Amino acid sequence: MATAETLRDLAISVLDEHKALDIKSIDVRKQTDITDYLIIASGTSDRHLRALADAVMARMREEGVKPIGKEGLTVGDWALVDLGDVVVHVMRPEVRDFYQLERLWGELPQMRGQNEGR
Repeated sequence: MATAETLRDLAISVLDEHKALDIKSIDVRKQTDITDYLIIASGTSDRHLRALADAVMARMREEGVKPIGKEGLTVGDWALVDLGDVVVHVMRPEVRDFYQLERLWGELPQMRGQNEGR
């Protein structure tokens, strides 16, 4: 089974290979138990967003990792690929600027009592 860090690094590599813009990884293990890492990247068009999300899902399947879920592939402004320990968001730049997920997750307080060694 792939570690969260392996999934994160692989997803970032795929996004980079497919020309995603401004790729960021956020370690959210101290803020939530839902996932370990959020990856946020921008795409240049609706088609580019779909291609990025599809490429991440295809590569994960090649590695034996089945995505838990996907959202937004038909909408065009924001797509999400849920890999369990890693959640990948690809957005148009203006949508990313509006929601500011990097800032939101960076400002959330750390959970109390969470294992530090995790």
